[in-house]
Amino acid sequence: MSEPEFSIGIEEEYLLVDLDSYALAEAPDGLMEACASELDSQVSPEFLQCQIEIGTKPCADIAAAREDLKRLRSTVARCAKQQNLAPIAASCHPFADWKNQHHTDKQRYKDLSRAMGGVARRMLICGMHVHVGLNDNALRVDLMRQMTYFLPHLLALSTSSPFWQGDDTGLASYRISVFDNLPRTGLPPQFDNWEDFTRSVQVLTDLEIIEDSSKIWWDLRPSASYPTLESRIMDVQPRLEDTLTLAALNQCILRMLWRLRVRNQRWRMYDPFLIGENRWRAQRYGVSEGLIDFGAGAIVPMTTLIDEIAELVAEDAGVLRCIAEVENARKIAFDGNATTRQRAAVAAAQQKGADQEGQMRAVVAHLVEAFHDGL
Repeated sequence: MSEPEFSIGIEEEYLLVDLDSYALAEAPDGLMEACASELDSQVSPEFLQCQIEIGTKPCADIAAAREDLKRLRSTVARCAKQQNLAPIAASCHPFADWKNQHHTDKQRYKDLSRAMGGVARRMLICGMHVHVGLNDNALRVDLMRQMTYFLPHLLALSTSSPFWQGDDTGLASYRISVFDNLPRTGLPPQFDNWEDFTRSVQVLTDLEIIEDSSKIWWDLRPSASYPTLESRIMDVQPRLEDTLTLAALNQCILRMLWRLRVRNQRWRMYDPFLIGENRWRAQRYGVSEGLIDFGAGAIVPMTTLIDEIAELVAEDAGVLRCIAEVENARKIAFDGNATTRQRAAVAAAQQKGADQEGQMRAVVAHLVEAFHDGL
């Protein structure tokens, strides 16, 4: 079997905040026009008027992805500042009320709101998606089955949404709780082959419940638009380098699984019930507690698990030229992730005597600063 390209594409969703109040702000027409004049189709409005979405071009390696993502983030930040706004890359705004938000005036969003009812109104959340190029449909479904095992690990590293409407939810990713209210979400089913996948999708398209598989929002799916496997489980990252680390891990894990396949080996399959328990632990704790190692029959700290994954994909990181990004995953597991840092911002504000409102504003100030890190 010839080696796939393992190209990378990254999509990120940002929230727009007012630089004076740090409250959510709706994107003015001038902002979208200014961004689109420089970024063309790589920028677009999202479901809510306070959101903006970007997408890199297909990138051959992580270095190309870094340059494109840096350009996209820098342009959005510069155009937003001209409107006294700033983007933040966190999956939930710390103190906004979803009931005060309005969806973008586009037919697709009107249709979504009508189809989903009140569930759609609560979708004040942002995520990141990583596409990895696999130009063989049978391979996409086969690797999707095996890659599912690693989705909780990626979620744990990525969590960035502990706060909701001014309260600490106790979760590391509250976004997952909101998103799981939609249909056709969660862990992907374990299809035996590409034909099983397409037949299942066809049942819903024949009934006109969905137009195509783009309306299936599993944590991992074969993309409907590109010859890629698309990982969707992760919270969006406040810092550029952490986005690139997660993208590199997706890329390397898939290459590692492909490498096993060509040697007539494969990753051991576990029941979705068990993987779902790890998904919950990642959603609840992020990197602060461990996940279940089913082979060892024990809960293992995230630092140990990420060390093991880094060693598993060391060969692949070398081939794909992303050794530094994979090494950064160890740092995230050891030092803490975006959720850890947001709670640290609250603790620092408390020490200075800030009330709850002041603490939440301090978190947003931290997120604004983090967005510009590395630009």
